Amino acid sequence: MTWIIALALIGSLIVLWLILIVVLLAVKPETTTLTDTLWIVPDAARLIDRLARDKTVQRGLRARLSLLVLYLALPIDLIPDFIPVLSYADDPTLIALTLRSVVKREGVEPIQRHWPGTPEGLHALARLCRLPELGTKDSPSSPDSDDPDSTPDLPRDPL
Repeated sequence: MTWIIALALIGSLIVLWLILIVVLLAVKPETTTLTDTLWIVPDAARLIDRLARDKTVQRGLRARLSLLVLYLALPIDLIPDFIPVLSYADDPTLIALTLRSVVKREGVEPIQRHWPGTPEGLHALARLCRLPELGTKDSPSSPDSDDPDSTPDLPRDPL
């Protein structure tokens, strides 16, 4: 009798795990390749840590961000590494879902303020999260294309 309960519990866990995989596949970014997302994960992890420590961010979001930092630090993943492609997509997908919830509640300003990487990395993160407004940070390194005088001072090529 106890083996039936144990078997039902294991079956339920397998079904929940499969449902999680289907959800991760459904929200997986379409326009960004896996290799594009893997190189921004370290910057995104630092961003999430900074957001989790920011007292201006809502407490519930900080708790969610702290749990994500803990998950990213753990060597155990939701999808085991022996499953091709999907095993490396769980971290970027969870980062994208969490950052979308931050933008929904707080706007893009906290993310732009705490982004530790390059402007190109922020644009890649915006594509990953499907948040086009995230990649519109006005900075000297990303000049406004309408103003020809706003180009940064770069060394001139003599040729």
